[in-house]
Amino acid sequence: MAKYIGLMSGTSMDGVDAVLCDISQTSCTTLAAHSIPYSAELLTALNALCSEGPDELNSLAIADRLVAETFAKVTLALLEKNNLHPSDITAIGSHGQTVRHHPNSDVLSAHFAESSIRGFTCQIGDPNTIAVLTGIDVIADFRRKDIALGGQGAPLVPAFHNAVFASDDKHRALVNIGGIANVSLLAPKQDASPPKGFDTGPGNTLMDQWISLHLNKSFDKDGAWAASGHCHSGLLDRLLLDDYFALPAPKSTGREYFNINWLSNALAEYFPSSAELQSEEKNNNLAPKDVQASLLSLTGSTIAQEIVKHFPKTNKEGAKSEVIVCGGGAFNKALMHNLSNALSDYVVTDSHALGIHPQHVEGAAFAWFAHAYMNDIPGNVPEVTGASKATVLGALYKKA
Repeated sequence: MAKYIGLMSGTSMDGVDAVLCDISQTSCTTLAAHSIPYSAELLTALNALCSEGPDELNSLAIADRLVAETFAKVTLALLEKNNLHPSDITAIGSHGQTVRHHPNSDVLSAHFAESSIRGFTCQIGDPNTIAVLTGIDVIADFRRKDIALGGQGAPLVPAFHNAVFASDDKHRALVNIGGIANVSLLAPKQDASPPKGFDTGPGNTLMDQWISLHLNKSFDKDGAWAASGHCHSGLLDRLLLDDYFALPAPKSTGREYFNINWLSNALAEYFPSSAELQSEEKNNNLAPKDVQASLLSLTGSTIAQEIVKHFPKTNKEGAKSEVIVCGGGAFNKALMHNLSNALSDYVVTDSHALGIHPQHVEGAAFAWFAHAYMNDIPGNVPEVTGASKATVLGALYKKA
């Protein structure tokens, strides 16, 4: 066994997680975790970097260092909390903070005439700075090799999910609900089949942005605001018309696509005049809480539809397939209730059932990716990302 630390901050940007794991060739055990939030100033800068704006180069370079310092800070706090020294850790696996994810080239067509331009993904959090400040070797930059091989660079976690959470005899779906939701569809180990996986669409991001706009809250605790409203079936149907939901895998997306502007455009199209929208709100047919309820249903529906479409309900012996939820969405009681109802033919629970806190799964994944790099284990699944071949992901940044 060797100790690794995984560092993760997802598209929700609700904090930086450091997860300590003991990892061998056959197991990954989560030992401890620690989280800290970004400073308000850095969070504002990161949110600004998720869309085009002025002085982007300087802003990106400064945020790159500041994110790294935050990652180093949470790492050192985790070590102190567990009476460990840098020499006790084999390596850190740092995902970094995603600020842009455009894996398809069509998004660049407005900027470049060359048809050969490729898509890209951008994670910041300078691994050199993390290595220097912590005194631990860092493995980082996990996504760009997959994109260089023609893949989406996401989702990557199915490889980890399959290595650590696949059942001997049951079908098991891992659903990560961060800002964006993704699924890993794992066949029983006895089938020896590669996992499937893709981003289903928005997870928490639209709900977080909508409640921030109307109630100045960063998230809807327990889904209480959504639960106080009513899903508007017509609006939900309009949102579900987006082309992304009909795309076949491999596919991935981000908050660059599913954001408040996307929602505003859909609302404006469904309610063509502001007077009509105001009238609907006045009649309490589309209060802001009803939009929130509709957004929660959008997340639940798009996850459930993909699972039903691609995943068997039982194994050969008739045992029900399992749906395991992790990420921040696992704490949204209203969303979990929605998923349980939509997936009543499956066993729906959260990752506590697998012995790991829902908030720590992605951090543990990048600890495992560091282990995979150090042991020449491919970290991508071509069937998931669309890459031309499986490959070892990441690059090594040695401590000073």
